[in-house]
Amino acid sequence: MSRNDQLDLFGEAPRAAGRSDEGVAPVQYRADPAKVRARLQGLLAEARSAQTLPWKPAHVALYRTIFPQMTNWLPEEEAARLRAEFEAELTRLSAS
Repeated sequence: MSRNDQLDLFGEAPRAAGRSDEGVAPVQYRADPAKVRARLQGLLAEARSAQTLPWKPAHVALYRTIFPQMTNWLPEEEAARLRAEFEAELTRLSAS
């Protein structure tokens, strides 16, 4: 016995009867620059106040990856400044 509303393991999800997604733009995520800025500033403040790396190695690797990516939601000049400041702090902390 087959159900029409059951998901196909290898195909697309069934569409509601009479519903067409043609002409509908996909939903796009837009980060709130204020929230992104606050999160980046928080990480930077944590690094600045530390005498040694305040994070486990796995977190350092994660932050090295996501910090620059998160700056992409900000104006380019601000993003470049924050990336440089964060990298300088990581360099300082890694040397200690």
